[in-house]
Amino acid sequence: MSRAKSEIVVRALHTQQGDRLDVYAFFIRGADIVKVADISRVERDDSDSLKGFQRPEIRNHVRGIVEYLNQGAVLFPNAIILAMSPEVRFSASRGTKPIGDEGIAQSGTLTIPVYQEGKRVAWIVDGQQRSLALAQASKQDIPVPVVGFVSDNLEVQREQFILVNKAKPLPSRLINELLPETGGILLPRDLSSRRVPSEICGLLNRDASSPFFRLIKRPSDKASSTSVITDTAVITMIKNSMNNPLGALAPYKATGREAPDVESMYRLLCVFWSAVKATFPEAWGKDPRHSRLMHSAGIEAMGVLMDRIFAKLSAAEEDQKTVQRELAKIAPSCRWTKGTWEALGLAWNEIQNTPRDIRRLQEALVRAYTTESRR
Repeated sequence: MSRAKSEIVVRALHTQQGDRLDVYAFFIRGADIVKVADISRVERDDSDSLKGFQRPEIRNHVRGIVEYLNQGAVLFPNAIILAMSPEVRFSASRGTKPIGDEGIAQSGTLTIPVYQEGKRVAWIVDGQQRSLALAQASKQDIPVPVVGFVSDNLEVQREQFILVNKAKPLPSRLINELLPETGGILLPRDLSSRRVPSEICGLLNRDASSPFFRLIKRPSDKASSTSVITDTAVITMIKNSMNNPLGALAPYKATGREAPDVESMYRLLCVFWSAVKATFPEAWGKDPRHSRLMHSAGIEAMGVLMDRIFAKLSAAEEDQKTVQRELAKIAPSCRWTKGTWEALGLAWNEIQNTPRDIRRLQEALVRAYTTESRR
């Protein structure tokens, strides 16, 4: 490995994958990774567009890796995966091919420009914590394997980040927020089914006309006193309604060649939850510790009630005032901020985010609605 003031040159193997994307495998000094690659943390810019894809630094994890690296002669064969800008340059080695070479990869030298932080030519897709630890270790010249693919397409980088980290303990909420920002890749079924619900969740949180405006906690959002609902609860509520054959959102999900009707799902959700907000103003927008309506159990249970209500209404009746009249039937039975749920025998704040409590709350709401509707 040689180095100049503004670039690092390494021996590398070159091949191509996917849609003719260049891929390189090489070794680099551990401390040099953060000199050529930025850590692109997930956040939203001033226009509310999602930037980056990494989770925040896990300090205890980094500290533990540093302690291991500082033990002395350690083995560290774990590869770092980088997304690299087309600014990197590869020069193939000259000479005849070795006998038996299958031609899968070509050897040569890779030149990586070194720029200041925030303007570097690579981004860490997998290995954020390890890269930070290598930069902090007392031994700075540990040779570390790197696999880099060349693409300045942020969507491709996010897709690779999600797929690489799918089997690891990556926060589900971070994956949920990144999914709507990936468009072209054919994702595994379990991830694909979460893309539309997460997209709608983001719309509900960002649209000023939404009843959930600025109330939903998302990994990219800066700390806000108004964010009280976990995005997981909202995404689960949407996903449940889409997957229930009789759900309010089911008619609008993708079928065969038809794309999902996100606009119609969003409109219906705004109608229902605006009616909920108007029916229970004293419970809306509060911390879940002070309102179980804003709790995961409350959001999911009310989502089931939404399905029941819209199953009864005609398309012409799907407006906020009509939904409020339907919600008025269960309002006297609800104990979101005080009192005891008579049907459950539980104080309002004893309801927890457990499958059992959520199911019981769903059943209580649906039973109250059915009983009052028959009168």
